Amino acid sequence: MSQYQPSEIEPKWQQKWADARVAEIDVSAPGDKLYMLNMFPYPSGDLHVGHGRNYILGDALYRYFRMQGRSALNPMGWDAFGLPAENAAIKRGIHPRDWTFSNIKREKQQFQRWGILYDWSKEIASCHPGYYKWNQWLFLQLYKRGLAYRGTAPVNWCPQDQTVLANEQVVDGRCERCGAQVEQKELAQWFFKITDYADRLDAGLDKLDQWPEKVKLMQRNWIGKSIGADIEFSVPVLGHPIRVFTTRPDTIYGATFMVIAPEHPDVPALIADHPQRAGIEAWIDAVRNQSSLERQESGKEGHFTGRSAIRLAVAPRHFIERHPGHAARRIAIAFLGDQPLIEQTCERLFDRRQSEVVKRSRDETGIQQMKDRMLDAADVLIDGEPAIHELRVEDLRFVAR
Repeated sequence: MSQYQPSEIEPKWQQKWADARVAEIDVSAPGDKLYMLNMFPYPSGDLHVGHGRNYILGDALYRYFRMQGRSALNPMGWDAFGLPAENAAIKRGIHPRDWTFSNIKREKQQFQRWGILYDWSKEIASCHPGYYKWNQWLFLQLYKRGLAYRGTAPVNWCPQDQTVLANEQVVDGRCERCGAQVEQKELAQWFFKITDYADRLDAGLDKLDQWPEKVKLMQRNWIGKSIGADIEFSVPVLGHPIRVFTTRPDTIYGATFMVIAPEHPDVPALIADHPQRAGIEAWIDAVRNQSSLERQESGKEGHFTGRSAIRLAVAPRHFIERHPGHAARRIAIAFLGDQPLIEQTCERLFDRRQSEVVKRSRDETGIQQMKDRMLDAADVLIDGEPAIHELRVEDLRFVAR
């Protein structure tokens, strides 16, 4: 048998496949159709062994479907719009378009040398206006339907370059470009109201019979739906209430502390007259500039504000609390009153003049269970007196979130 010469044999057949357009599919033609898609690579310069592991396996699966006689569409494109192109352009002093398209050309040649079959007639690049105009169109549709809104959130901010940095651009707390100390800064940005679909997403997991239970549990935890109530506590020094969420409002009469974030807008007012205000503000600045992981690893810490809410006094410390899709930072505000807690429970903590459970109902079963627990709590007696006065369940509106 003659020796295998890849430099002679492979280009020959690869060219024949290209000339015959063997991987091109007419999607309008009848047949046993299948659409398969490998994730689009970022055109960073050259394909490496990690790309090979992913895309060669995908090619084997595509060829298997072809051998079954199926009309399989296997397209390819390029995740080519964003931060890596900007960084490469700055580093090399060239236009990001030139850098990106030269890389696309080189990586496409590498795919072809590997013998991977794609329908190149349907190739796309996310940096092309013909592609991202549809991103803009989709955003406008979401905006028109009230699903895109403006809000604020902390970002990595370089005070020297005056720009937002991605997490990978922050090295040891400093900007990888200029070395400046990175700050956490609240900036206005756009958000999508994906929580409006939380119930549908959660219910849809029940239809995925072939998904592993551990994967579905991870998805449910990410969706983060919980049944509970938003409760507003009056804070005299602020002139407006602070709202908290709890899944157990039936035990709220025994509350001993509350929690707000270092970034909470009420923090400056709460510590305005504190004798250790400068130290607390320095601590808050340090916490704000920690990553979510650093906050989790640092444990719980905080400072007492000395403020009160409904005969309960306020003190902050921070911890991580899980919310849908992300970790929210918090400063705990402990409620430690000057009266024994057993007496505080008799101060009508559920009197609508002092605190109010608000929000809308979404899960009738969960709501009824919550109301039942509230009624049970209302039956608790302390020294012959009810622990909760004037509890009117019909006045309580609950929320699933």
